[in-house]
Amino acid sequence: MSRQQRLELTWTNKDKALIPTEHGRYGYTWVDPRDPRYCETRVLTVDETVTGTRADKEEDTTYSERADLEPQSDSLLILGESGDVLEALTRIPEWSKKYVGKVKCIYIDPPFNTAQTFANYEDNLEHSVWLTMMRDRLLHLRELLSEDGSIWVHLDDVENHRMRSLMDEVFGSGSFVAEVVWQKSDTLRNDTQQFSTDSDSIIVYSKRPEFAPNKMPRPESMNGHYGNPDNDDTRWFNSGPTAPGAATHQGMVYAIQNPITGDLHYPIRGNCWALRQSDILEMLSEYAKFELVDIKDSEERSARCGVPVSEIRPDVKAIMVSGSLKESANSAKRRVGQGKWPKFFFASNGRGYPGKKTYLSSEGVPPRTFWPHEEVGSNRSAKREVSVLFPEESKFATPKPERLLERVIHIATNPGDIVLDVFAGSGTTAAVAQKMGRRWVTCELVEDTFNRFTRPRLEKVINNEDQGGITVQKEERADATEDGLPEGLTPEEAQKFTSLLNKAIKNDDELKKNPAVKQLKKMTKTKPVKGVVNWRGGGGFQVAHLEPPCYDYDPEVALTTLTEHATGNLLVRSVAAQLRFALTPEDLYFDGKRGREHLVVVEGVLDKEKVGEVMAHLPEGHSVLFAATVVDDFAREHVRGFKNGSRVVHVPLEVFPYSDAAEEEK
Repeated sequence: MSRQQRLELTWTNKDKALIPTEHGRYGYTWVDPRDPRYCETRVLTVDETVTGTRADKEEDTTYSERADLEPQSDSLLILGESGDVLEALTRIPEWSKKYVGKVKCIYIDPPFNTAQTFANYEDNLEHSVWLTMMRDRLLHLRELLSEDGSIWVHLDDVENHRMRSLMDEVFGSGSFVAEVVWQKSDTLRNDTQQFSTDSDSIIVYSKRPEFAPNKMPRPESMNGHYGNPDNDDTRWFNSGPTAPGAATHQGMVYAIQNPITGDLHYPIRGNCWALRQSDILEMLSEYAKFELVDIKDSEERSARCGVPVSEIRPDVKAIMVSGSLKESANSAKRRVGQGKWPKFFFASNGRGYPGKKTYLSSEGVPPRTFWPHEEVGSNRSAKREVSVLFPEESKFATPKPERLLERVIHIATNPGDIVLDVFAGSGTTAAVAQKMGRRWVTCELVEDTFNRFTRPRLEKVINNEDQGGITVQKEERADATEDGLPEGLTPEEAQKFTSLLNKAIKNDDELKKNPAVKQLKKMTKTKPVKGVVNWRGGGGFQVAHLEPPCYDYDPEVALTTLTEHATGNLLVRSVAAQLRFALTPEDLYFDGKRGREHLVVVEGVLDKEKVGEVMAHLPEGHSVLFAATVVDDFAREHVRGFKNGSRVVHVPLEVFPYSDAAEEEK
């Protein structure tokens, strides 16, 4: 799908790139996009694998189906800057093969750019810097996203409008799915000078417009709309027998005669009957004998359709009673008394306007775009969750509640899918993903946050030492009546009713003894139900870090140089990463491979002896790319003489051929 847009967001230095100026903090400077400091793909090193223990089930404890999901062990926690991490995941063959096009859900909670400085990260990036930083990351994130995946960007109202335009530019406006409003505050702030801000926004885009989110569980409150006045097998409600589109569906605009009253019923103006005429005729025939009759009602039908009589279809017939009205009335009354009326029926015990049944479905409902704090938690509850995990630590400034991420991950993924968050913070996204049986990748820039919050939290999760958040569902209420709660009343609503009733009669002893009041309490009696356990620990994850840069660039002399870190195995891995070679550590002669081309990295001078040794072990029809830190013309000519496509490049000058001075001279 083309991502060209009619409108484009512009900002200062949009054509430039950003490189970090501080280690472990948000600080950037502008450079040309071809600058080696920007183009370098940093090496990602796995340090260790952390595994947890799954707890056995206990008697007298209720467990959900989620508690039986196999804990995931194929997850990745990274210490490093998000832009460099994304470069590694998308460009280094070992990682790109695993993650590019494989991530089902991306949730990011980036710095909000609110000109505030928090304890755990700085959030004061100037708009153009923030937009460039986000643009570069979104481009990588789009590569990682699967074809049926979605990306959720959590923001407040400072950059929200700009982010929508930026997302349109990167993903295409047709990939916009929704803008979710999260009620983050559960209290009114009296210390504000203007408005007390209650909500954040979560912008949702998909990789493709056909994205199909998972349904949400049907809330019990919705079931109150459904009844069963005719003793049908399933509860239903009258959703109305018409649908919009009378002018374009004239064949579905006609009269239906009531078999008891004889009245003629038409669709409301502008609407048509919602079912095919043949289906309606078949259903109504359960009431009495009906037939199709031309009743010459073109004027009435034209008024209903909103088109001139001259344009109305003349061949549309009405559904009319066949035979005497007395016979049809007796037949219809008998049918009404039998119950289990047809899907298309006459309301008011057969005497009213037609109706159409919509049955209570066992399937879920589409997600809504307003998420109240009662359902998904608030800032206050999120801070409480982290405080319980780390009582000795100072509070983390901006955590998100686990129930909020639970809803995102439920809508966007299934067990076993990959969830990605490159602004880990306290680690909520990864913690919830682990508890929900998903694989995950997350990274954190600030080492202090990583060591005090992110990693310890995830270790607690896999070791079943985190009993908060979504680990256990909150205690609920259950029906405790003898004959069942009144139809449509949930246990929570019944408890609330009883509580309010008790408050109302608190000081009235006569009412407390009133039989009617006692009966109401008996009808709405509930009991507490112990919380259901969703998570028992287990699984694990790898811990990795970004290696330091191996290349530097001095704009004063327009020269690319190697850093002190560019030596030994790291130099080999770095060259392979820049040139997109997959490492071959088990091979005695070649450092990497890309198709039929092999890589050999030489730290120092490439000599004739080294070339000869390598060529002697080169498979027929293959070639070699020699990457050496010292190269002379003899080496190039010698390699070229083998006439098998092999070549030599200098590290770093020919790996990063850019020179800003040369560009200015052009």
